[in-house]
Amino acid sequence: MFLLAPDNHMGVMAGLFAIAGAAFLLEKTRIGSQLTGAVIAILGAIVASNIGLIPHSAPAYDFVFTYFVPILIPLFLFKADLRRIFSEAGRMTAAFLLAATGTVAGVTIAALALDLSSLGAAADIAEAAREPAIAGLFTSTYIGGSVNYAALGELTGLKDDASFFSAATAADNLFSALYLMMLAVMPGWLWLAKRYVPHNEEPPVVAEVSAPASAMSLTLSLGLALLIVTVGDALMGYFDLAGWRYVIITSLALGFATLAPKWAGQLSGSFELGVGLSFVFFTAIAAGANIAAMIEVGPLLIALVTIILAVHAVITFGFGMLFKLSLPELIIASNAAVLGATTAPALAATKGWHNLVTPAVLVGVMGYALGTFIGTLVFKFWGAFL
Repeated sequence: MFLLAPDNHMGVMAGLFAIAGAAFLLEKTRIGSQLTGAVIAILGAIVASNIGLIPHSAPAYDFVFTYFVPILIPLFLFKADLRRIFSEAGRMTAAFLLAATGTVAGVTIAALALDLSSLGAAADIAEAAREPAIAGLFTSTYIGGSVNYAALGELTGLKDDASFFSAATAADNLFSALYLMMLAVMPGWLWLAKRYVPHNEEPPVVAEVSAPASAMSLTLSLGLALLIVTVGDALMGYFDLAGWRYVIITSLALGFATLAPKWAGQLSGSFELGVGLSFVFFTAIAAGANIAAMIEVGPLLIALVTIILAVHAVITFGFGMLFKLSLPELIIASNAAVLGATTAPALAATKGWHNLVTPAVLVGVMGYALGTFIGTLVFKFWGAFL
């Protein structure tokens, strides 16, 4: 029994927004600033659903997945001028690409070492197709974060396997939170810090001054995001590109941000609107994290996530040392890959690495762009050869 019944649509939605709002408030506390709001929202929703305050599944969550996920991508990418990313965040971009490589390597090793075909039992997913689907799912989430996770869940059909998806969500969220905590304490490990080149504390890159967010800019941002999703869906249908929905949406948003940066610059508050909606999305996806379900298939899922994150960390921090990247740069890049653009700048600000805040946003946004794309490629590639 849950305090809020699944068919209490307004009440469940109010619960999601309440947890998201509380996460923003708690992020301002001393302990909360160490965890960051996104992690607080995730952990809060996991606790709320597993003690019976909100349901594990509800039509309100389906609404969030159906409408919030596709529009979040353009809202985050309106700042993703590719020329700016490479000019302002060159070293951070290199660190992030290294982290993304670590994720793909981790997924590959985990898929070869484990029998992933035994996970999941959705009727419309053949046993042979589960391994490519799971590989693509975890590739996407550990390059771009939870938005990409939901996109690949829909693309692969894994989201329809409620038991597996809730267990995978629990494992992903819990281990991501633990990984973020590990990243937060790494700078205090002096033995490790001495192995890396010193961090250059040059002044932060000065971003263009934009007008404050207004009712008009927020409305235009949301309207354009909806238009991009609509055009993307139309192109997908016209050219029969089923399975490439989020890649098309990503490409359209990136094209607009790169080719029309002045127009994109007028959409003040678009990223902040995306962050606010993403917190609601975090609560919706984390609410499905049924701890009991995770325990049922726990050993294999825990082994999968542990291998991926361990290989990701070894490649990111090992090769990062060889390439003369600083420990703060690698920490923020790894954070952006595993948890997305919302936590990376927050961690940079919390640690006093102010010159990394803007690059953290930029590479985190790049992760949203690359996560779905690379996850889809891994899914298609593995599916073609298995």
